[in-house]
Amino acid sequence: MTDASVAVVILNWNGKNLLEKFLPGVILSEYPNLQIVVGDNASTDDSVAFVKANYPGIRVIENDKNYGFAEGYRKLLEQVEADYYVLLNSDVEVPANWISPVISMMEKDDQIAAAQPKIKWQKDKSKFEYAGAAGGYLDLHCFPFCRGRLFDTVEDDHGQYDNEKEIFWASGAALFIKSKCWKEAGGLDPDFFAHMEEIDLCWRLKNLGYKIMYCPDAEIYHVGGGTLNANNPYKTYLNFRNNLIIMQKNLPLGDAYFRIFIRFFIDFVALIHFLVQGKVDFAMAVSKAHFHFFKYFSANAKKRTNRQLNYQEHTGHYASSIVYAYFIKKIRFFSGLGI
Repeated sequence: MTDASVAVVILNWNGKNLLEKFLPGVILSEYPNLQIVVGDNASTDDSVAFVKANYPGIRVIENDKNYGFAEGYRKLLEQVEADYYVLLNSDVEVPANWISPVISMMEKDDQIAAAQPKIKWQKDKSKFEYAGAAGGYLDLHCFPFCRGRLFDTVEDDHGQYDNEKEIFWASGAALFIKSKCWKEAGGLDPDFFAHMEEIDLCWRLKNLGYKIMYCPDAEIYHVGGGTLNANNPYKTYLNFRNNLIIMQKNLPLGDAYFRIFIRFFIDFVALIHFLVQGKVDFAMAVSKAHFHFFKYFSANAKKRTNRQLNYQEHTGHYASSIVYAYFIKKIRFFSGLGI
């Protein structure tokens, strides 16, 4: 295990305050073959100068503009050599021994391409964190949710998810991936900009026959919402648009058309709900997401491969609707889904 080289790569954009707070902990990570890289998306604050002045041993790679999460990481990782990449958000606190358990698990199985640790809330470490929790799943209509988080209900961690488990997608807040698998799958899709790009990558890896895993023996603490908070209509636009794109790219063709048709109906209900609430900007974000999905339909269709496996065969797939389970059946905890 100790022979595997690991590169922890933090993508920064105007996050000097986060680097000041959390970078020292990353530097104290206990792993024998580790490099730490800070990549910068053309920040306008002095975060790059701060890292160079205070941590001269850390490699800094500067992008020429803000490429977003997906393309930003693609450009960074083209310049990094390691057996494993760890894509780590800048707003993450890590304990000393957060790397070894995940690498040890991944080294035991060549079919494991990517994994995530347990992700808990930095402001209250008794709770799971929204963006990842104990591993990502997709429901019947390809809505993402997590073990430990259904919509706005985030569970306390009582050890209920302390079993190593294959999942559908691993969170981009702390994504461990074998570099050879990153290259084989083509990395993150730059057209996503941000949100769900890790789901798309994990889905492509699963279509290639790889496993995505959750490792309970390592945990990190995520602040969350560091770049776009939940009250930003642009985040709503990205989520609705990108969710349709991952379906178009990764589902078998007939299944894709059927499920996307159903999703348009569900999205329309969401649009009406936003209007009833007086959230016109959010309703417009949904409409804009659909417009751009159709505008770039042909371009995204060309990204399809000949490896779209039957969706229902993938581990981490929930055979029912998470919307129905949560809002109609009032199921609030992952354990109630019977997965």
